[in-house]
Amino acid sequence: MSTTLPRKLFVTTALPYANGAFHIGHIMEYIQADIWVRFQRMQGNEVHFVGADDAHGTAIMIAAEKAGVTPEAFVAKIAAGRQQYLDGFHISFDNWHSTDSPENTELSQSIYLRLKAAGLIVTRTVERFYDPVKGMFLADRNVKGECPKCGAKDQYGDNCEVCGAAYEPTELKNPYSVFTGATPVMRPSEQYFFKLSDRRCVAFLQDWVNTPGRLQPEMVNKVSEWLGNDGHDLADWDISRDAPYFGIPIPDAPGKYFYVWLDAPVGYLASLKNYCAKKGIDYNAFLNDPATEQVHFIGKDIVSFHLLFWPAMLKFSGHPVIDKLKVNVHGHLTVNNEKMSKSRGTGISPLRYLELGMNPEWLRYYIATKLNAKVEDVDFNGEDFVARVNSDLIGKYVNIASRSAGFIAKKFGGKIVSDWATASDAFLSNLRDAAPEIQALYEHREYGKALRTVMERADSINVFVDANKPWELAKNPANDGALQEVCSRLLEAFRILTIYLKPVLPELAKQVESLLNIEALRWSDVGTPLPHGHRVNAYSHLMTRVDPKMLEALFDAPELASSAKETHPLPSPPPEGEGENGGFANNKIEALAPEIKIDDFSKIDLRIAKIINCEPVDGSDKLLRLTLDVGEGRLRNVFSGIKSAYKPEDLIGKLTVMVANLAPRKMKFGVSEGMMLAASAADEKTNPGIYVLNPWPGAEPGMRVR
Repeated sequence: MSTTLPRKLFVTTALPYANGAFHIGHIMEYIQADIWVRFQRMQGNEVHFVGADDAHGTAIMIAAEKAGVTPEAFVAKIAAGRQQYLDGFHISFDNWHSTDSPENTELSQSIYLRLKAAGLIVTRTVERFYDPVKGMFLADRNVKGECPKCGAKDQYGDNCEVCGAAYEPTELKNPYSVFTGATPVMRPSEQYFFKLSDRRCVAFLQDWVNTPGRLQPEMVNKVSEWLGNDGHDLADWDISRDAPYFGIPIPDAPGKYFYVWLDAPVGYLASLKNYCAKKGIDYNAFLNDPATEQVHFIGKDIVSFHLLFWPAMLKFSGHPVIDKLKVNVHGHLTVNNEKMSKSRGTGISPLRYLELGMNPEWLRYYIATKLNAKVEDVDFNGEDFVARVNSDLIGKYVNIASRSAGFIAKKFGGKIVSDWATASDAFLSNLRDAAPEIQALYEHREYGKALRTVMERADSINVFVDANKPWELAKNPANDGALQEVCSRLLEAFRILTIYLKPVLPELAKQVESLLNIEALRWSDVGTPLPHGHRVNAYSHLMTRVDPKMLEALFDAPELASSAKETHPLPSPPPEGEGENGGFANNKIEALAPEIKIDDFSKIDLRIAKIINCEPVDGSDKLLRLTLDVGEGRLRNVFSGIKSAYKPEDLIGKLTVMVANLAPRKMKFGVSEGMMLAASAADEKTNPGIYVLNPWPGAEPGMRVR
């Protein structure tokens, strides 16, 4: 990668799907990209950092229908909530746009027509999955089943999140509709395909993937596997969907729309074009400038689209950006080495993090210490988070300023001295000499190594603090000269450390710039010390320590039951053998199950659910089929043996409680995606009453029962 200044950079991240708020995985990716962007800006490079919402697809259409609004209104509401996250975590996008935009429509249709002119678009009548209950063709993400490659269960119909394989939804084993749980049936439909198997595409991808510096070695190996057998295993890409569909119309095919995965990656260009129009930049000239580079950040679960279909689509539609594209792939964010899961109490809500008053730069720093250039998962460990932030940022970095700035302000009118500084001054020259190493580590996204190097230098500075003890020097006025020199040296060292940390801690760097009374720090300022007699401002506290109690409130794991047990202990059980039926005098009541711990209970995710529809099941004397809304943007299909106690029409519109994290169960009549809760007596034959749980008014679908 060229380091000639100034570079022209177009930086993008994966587009979040516009059916919900940002999750912590989005924030991790944006922080990774933002650190790199801020570092490049500190080098004096021209950087355009753009993002957008992925707004199209059947899931959006269905969610909007359920909410009683248009898809456009639905995604607009989601988009309106984005900025609080971006501002909250100091993420510096220059533009945030949407794939449901005029720019994306124009670019997507233009790309399609160019691909068609190149002979890479074909039509075929194919058998597509159709939901007989919903009455519509199913998009790839509306079908789940077992991966045809590795056998992983509950995988979507386009690619496997476990092994990364891409496939057609009809290849899934034991498929079912995510909307109704029904087994889909096959119906013929004319579809449009991009000929990824064309020899031109295969030859291009083999060359593109192996261009040095374009991909990480792990990704080169992964894509090379897909391109094995000289590309003969590559399948053509179905790029069309049938109405009804919320998306971009295919210009010469009435009733057909582009599959969302075609127009979504075009959204990167659409956001850039929208931004260029706002700023008066010539969009085409920028893309065609030989100096322009695009750097893209994505997660490992969507690499098949971004490393096969996307580059081939760009190449053969004539877009120049393909020759300047580099893709940086990262792993997942885990908690205590477990996959993020709200139901298991291992979820972190980024909005809750901010609402709790937790410093966003704690998280930026901690995530950065875990990131490297490899495709590795990043683990969030609460104890490690507290220890690392408090030790590194407070105990090492901020400690340097707190030990020196106050004395300069109180005893010397804020003036520092630098007549002692020489080129051979070992204390500062060692710190400055680290700049090229740290610079290279940031450039190659080895953030963890960069920050370890910075903190090693901070350790050496704190050795200087302990050796010279400015608090001891301050006790005797005869030491004022030595005190001013020691504190001036420390503030200069603190300034250099701040330059190294600024890409990660931009707001803290602003506070330091105000404290030191200087302009915004750039990387080139490493070698330019504060001048003799420069006046700094009075010191004020820069950052507080992490309170471990905040971590307890942050995680989604319910702690209410355990704290209630401590405050209001339950009565002791009767001695063994006393009482009837395990302590219950009423024989109708079932005996208590064996005692469990709060950790056992927290594994069960109970949710408020709204009964959208209820109907008898043909061929069953006991079952009712319920369609439940659990507040997750889709509907669930659940079978319940309550037919003897309830008429279907009496349940529609009611709220109830369900076990939401129960593995889907394939039954004779379809797939059941959860369990509705009901009470009954110990002996249902003599006491046949069944009582469905009904929450009090005010509860809403999706609320967790704790």
